[in-house]
Amino acid sequence: MKTITRIKAHFLTCFIALLIYRILENKLDYKYTNTQIIEKLREMTVYEEKGSGYSPAYVRDDLTDYLHEIFGFRTDYEINTYENFKKIFDKIKK
Repeated sequence: MKTITRIKAHFLTCFIALLIYRILENKLDYKYTNTQIIEKLREMTVYEEKGSGYSPAYVRDDLTDYLHEIFGFRTDYEINTYENFKKIFDKIKK
């Protein structure tokens, strides 16, 4: 019985991931492939500046700018304060 539950859970996880990729492709007007989107999201890392917030550790390009525009927040300017990231997380939860 546990094996069937695990298989269903794995299928559901894969299905949700695929759905998210398709939604992102749609929101980006199909200008980028899911491979390009995944690679870019993996590159979009930030470093924590203790006591200040987070600074971007990636290079901006058309795709990052488009993602920021669509989702209504930016992570590519200087240091983002802890408060700013909290606002972003709160916005995502809605």
